[in-house]
Amino acid sequence: MRHIPRTAALVAALAAATLALSGCSAGFTGSTGASDSGGASQLAPQAADGGSHGSADEAASPEDRALVVTGEITVTAEDPIAAAAKATEIAASVGGRVDARTEYAPRDGQAGSATLTLRVPADQVDEVRARLDELGTVDHTDFSTVSVGERRRDLDSRITTLEASIARFTAWLATADTTGDLISLETAIAERRGELERLQAEQRSLEDQVAMSTITLTLRSAALAPSEGPTDFWEGLATGWNGFVGFWSGVAVALGVALPWLVLLGIGAAVAVVLVRRAGRTA
Repeated sequence: MRHIPRTAALVAALAAATLALSGCSAGFTGSTGASDSGGASQLAPQAADGGSHGSADEAASPEDRALVVTGEITVTAEDPIAAAAKATEIAASVGGRVDARTEYAPRDGQAGSATLTLRVPADQVDEVRARLDELGTVDHTDFSTVSVGERRRDLDSRITTLEASIARFTAWLATADTTGDLISLETAIAERRGELERLQAEQRSLEDQVAMSTITLTLRSAALAPSEGPTDFWEGLATGWNGFVGFWSGVAVALGVALPWLVLLGIGAAVAVVLVRRAGRTA
């Protein structure tokens, strides 16, 4: 096996350090990365989210387009808790899931509320939206679409470049003949593998956002209306009787609370009267 000269190994190590600092670890900054062999290779430019790159995605082939759909729906339902259970069933029926769910019990004249974060397949958003609208009265709807096709292509390019770089440095590692060269090459490979793992995680997250759209569903209830007053004689009589009983029940409760104090005060007053009479007789 042919051994590379010490000078060539050091040059390779320096090239590795340069590429690690200026190319791979730059993230999505649009900087130019150095080539492992000493030449310059222009990495893919930064891809920004949003409509500013919509024309680029439109020019790309249909399979290269990528859209992230997110939405918010606010619905007033008679029973928000039951409606939340139905929303969960709707998401599951199309192959989706519930990433978060918060419920509040009924109180203060309301029937409770619930907030759900639904993840549904992107091609089922319209169907799910229509079914969620049937849970009650729709108060608010807001959906947006963000194009990330260029960002996805940029990630693919950077990952491919890093994989090729790691392969070349691994091959050089087999021909290194000094400890210093081994350390330099292993450090460069470790840095590239760390950056590769980060980009692959970002790629998986992006693909999940494209494949599964996010819908935030808020379910709330209208305040319960106060009960109406009596509308005929018998309802008036019943209301009056209930008021009469309620009044005397309140009086009885108050008397029960005050009775021990009244007894104590009575005993004190009786003792005071006895003492005053004795003092008068003595005088």
